Amino acid sequence: MAGGKIDRTTALESIQEALGHRFQRPALLDEALTHPSWLAENEDKGQDNQRLEFLGDAVLQLAATVLLFEALPGEAEGQLTKIRSALTKEQALADYALVLGLSAGLRLGRGEARHGGADRPSSLADAFEAVLGGVFLDAGFTAAVALIGRLISPALTDVNGLLAVENPKGALQEYTQERFRGIPIYETVSVSGPDHEPRFEVAVVFRGEELARAVAGSRRAAECHAAEGALRVLLEREPTDGA
Repeated sequence: MAGGKIDRTTALESIQEALGHRFQRPALLDEALTHPSWLAENEDKGQDNQRLEFLGDAVLQLAATVLLFEALPGEAEGQLTKIRSALTKEQALADYALVLGLSAGLRLGRGEARHGGADRPSSLADAFEAVLGGVFLDAGFTAAVALIGRLISPALTDVNGLLAVENPKGALQEYTQERFRGIPIYETVSVSGPDHEPRFEVAVVFRGEELARAVAGSRRAAECHAAEGALRVLLEREPTDGA
């Protein structure tokens, strides 16, 4: 270990432990964690992770689809599509990469490393898909599904919360329409601050009751934050709400 950083061999060992998979073909993991910027500075030294990323993207979509189909038998196709989108967007993939410690094993070009490439969501998301592609090639689809299942299972315990984060206004409206056959109303309570930095205060009203309010730098952002609060209020009431 030098300069407080974990050496790459140790990082790869830790990554395999986090994956729950030891590569029979270690070169696949090495390739999956090789950013194009590294290869640009080290010609004739293997391949970057773009081909594995391409494969991993397809594996991810199918694995997530199978898992959601089995885990949520009561959900309609449209809802399953929304959930899958939330679980496979770039930031979600970057979060999975962080859980697995992939940034410690990423090989980056010097410039990319200096500019924070190891923490960039796009680089982490690409690395995760590439690693998933590597797992698929090394151990098959069952191993890939098992990995995805472990990573997405926490989010599936609160699907409403997951979708609320993605599109809080849409989630709130869907909930109120389905449960109460009504839609919420957004009221601008006040606008303050200078023209170049306004602050919007918005309240969410449903059936004459104010459920939540929020303040933000744009009306849309304030509405989204207020919608998150309103949905939480309604979900907390649900176990004892006979409506």
